[in-house]
Amino acid sequence: MPQAPETLDGWYSLHLFYAVDWTTFRLLSEDDRNALIDELRSFLAKHESARENNAGDHAFYNITGQKADILLWVLRPEMKDLNTVENEFNKLKITDYLIPTYSYVSVIELGNYLHTNPDEDPYENPHIKPRLYPELPHAEYICFYPMDKRRNETYNWYMLPMEKRSELMYAHGKIGRSYAGKIKQFITGSIGFDDHEWGVTLFADDPLQFKKIVYDMRFDETTARYGDFGSFFVGHIVEKEDLQDFLSI
Repeated sequence: MPQAPETLDGWYSLHLFYAVDWTTFRLLSEDDRNALIDELRSFLAKHESARENNAGDHAFYNITGQKADILLWVLRPEMKDLNTVENEFNKLKITDYLIPTYSYVSVIELGNYLHTNPDEDPYENPHIKPRLYPELPHAEYICFYPMDKRRNETYNWYMLPMEKRSELMYAHGKIGRSYAGKIKQFITGSIGFDDHEWGVTLFADDPLQFKKIVYDMRFDETTARYGDFGSFFVGHIVEKEDLQDFLSI
């Protein structure tokens, strides 16, 4: 029986996507719209304390295209903490004018294909710990997509020997490392949590880097033979100070 690699798991993750009901939103008076925007701004400001207290983080982006208008990505220490933030967000008055379009539940994950010191607690490793409990970058652009490892009669990732999977993942990781300084990548595991097996979230100041890294990886054996992908979402950051411009009519 093929060996299942251990995973290192960090903060729980929730990607929330919404479309704005602009038709209804534009019927509001300017004062009412401003009140909704102020409440949303206060919500985002309040949850900045999680980052300051090393208890999670969040990102807020304007999605490009028709799949959604807004992405709120939340990281928290426990799954129930995600519910708390989501419920609080859903009670904001502005959500009367938001339509949920997609969500993704997962947990920050590092695959343990590369061997570590057996005498060391990896959760205390100074190189690993910030990857499991990250501070999210305020990059200009974000890209998110879910993915699976293929398992069919011809190509079944889960039936490969551990040695072969380790070899493939090492080569796959070399491509990702070649984009260091251009892209910040976060992998979240979702087996048992959502419909796909992993979520990939990329940050960059140049959105063309998203195309380049995904294109390069298409020619990698791990992706070409064993990768299946869901929908891609790309967007631009919305700072608290930009909410007025983003939601103005």
